[in-house]
Amino acid sequence: MSVSAAIILAAGEGVRMHSRTPKVLHTFAGKTFLSRILSAVQGLKPGKIVVVVRHCGQQVADAARKQIPDVDIVQQDEIPGTGRAVQCAVTALGSDFIRSAQGPIVVTAADMPLLDTQTLSSLVSSHESQHNTATVLSMSLDQPFGYGRIVRANDGSFEKIVEERDADDSEKKITEVNTSVYAFDPHVLADSIAHLNANNDQKEFYLTDALAAARTSGHVGVCKAADTLTVSGVNDRIQLARLEKAYHLRICEKWMRAGVTIDDPATTWIDDDVVIGQDAEILPGCFLKGSTKIGEGAIIGPYSTITDTVIGEETRVDRAVIESSHIGARVDIGPWTHMRFASNFADDTKAGAFVETKNATVDHGTKVPHLIYVGDTHIGHDSNLGGGTITANWDGKNKLHTEIGSGVHIGAGNMIVAPVTIGDNVTTGAGAVVRHEVHDQSLVFSENTQHEVRNWIPRYERTNENWDFDKNMPRADEKSDQSSQSHKGE
Repeated sequence: MSVSAAIILAAGEGVRMHSRTPKVLHTFAGKTFLSRILSAVQGLKPGKIVVVVRHCGQQVADAARKQIPDVDIVQQDEIPGTGRAVQCAVTALGSDFIRSAQGPIVVTAADMPLLDTQTLSSLVSSHESQHNTATVLSMSLDQPFGYGRIVRANDGSFEKIVEERDADDSEKKITEVNTSVYAFDPHVLADSIAHLNANNDQKEFYLTDALAAARTSGHVGVCKAADTLTVSGVNDRIQLARLEKAYHLRICEKWMRAGVTIDDPATTWIDDDVVIGQDAEILPGCFLKGSTKIGEGAIIGPYSTITDTVIGEETRVDRAVIESSHIGARVDIGPWTHMRFASNFADDTKAGAFVETKNATVDHGTKVPHLIYVGDTHIGHDSNLGGGTITANWDGKNKLHTEIGSGVHIGAGNMIVAPVTIGDNVTTGAGAVVRHEVHDQSLVFSENTQHEVRNWIPRYERTNENWDFDKNMPRADEKSDQSSQSHKGE
């Protein structure tokens, strides 16, 4: 099987999405529509890949080139319609390419996020085995509203495609519809689109009209898609949500068959590239995104979002958000924990309730229990941070590093001001402020004087009878503690 070129139609605005983002750059299960279509056609190994752009053309072109640097970008002019888009693409390919091309040209819209290489390969195989001049990929729908209908002749062969707006009552009852995916012999495509017109309700150049011209050159075939999900288009956010829900349910079923427990597939969303180990359990309300990998026996959730992160075996994650991090085995995380990029926790560690980490490396056996912020920090093994501790890593301009050794016990409510190094086996007292290097085997504490003003009266309740405004203290306290200057002031 040889495909000479693949033409991807990505020029439309997608007005029904009501979005500043071009429709083809909306995401589906972690990837844009365009990215998914590009991957699907790449699997055919075509000689050329052409992307036709117009609305937000530079933005769409940049996204295509980021994935395939040598992709051909073609700008559609102001003349509307899929037929015009293909005319522009064929012109860009050039007459020499068309004349020398050995395999069919595949044409596809870019708004079918689940179109895959297997489906495209079936179309090309059908096209070649039947010696067609053109082949249409179709599907059957119980509710075909909005789709162009495949009209067949009495002998069952392809006759034409009628768009919804142009169909009569009998044609609207047809349930076999066009998916906007085609295979054409190159010279037939070039000839068929040369004389398109806009004699239709939309006043557009329809690519489907080229099929009637292709019939004069030979047989036009129809290849029915085996799975309607793979060729379902997205025109608005309602269709997008429905398609995503159906797709994620399939992904959940795939992982359950592989030995993963998913308590509530309806509320569990798993992207394509996620890998989950056997006997892991995914609790309700979880989102596993990007290239996340979940180890065997891990328990994730409920209500956790994990993106581009490795989670080790038997780790427990509860109500956490974890991004671009590496978590070892038997780690206890959450609830309500936020681990931002490059949070690397070794085996048998802990990040407790209401902990936030960023660019932090935590070695084996260390615990970061609760109400703590750790940023731009390395902590050695078997250390413990007291609740309420923060690493103050930003000086207003730069992010600065903190180094905490092994066997360290940080007291509650500590303020560790970067850049600073704390040695091994150090103990700090509650409320300590650590600004300077601490040597191994040391005790650090900050001496804070405790002041007490007895019989205190809030400012808004003070009168001449209960408050000495000259001494700025309660009158009831004058005799009992007149000598204590520490009681003065606010």
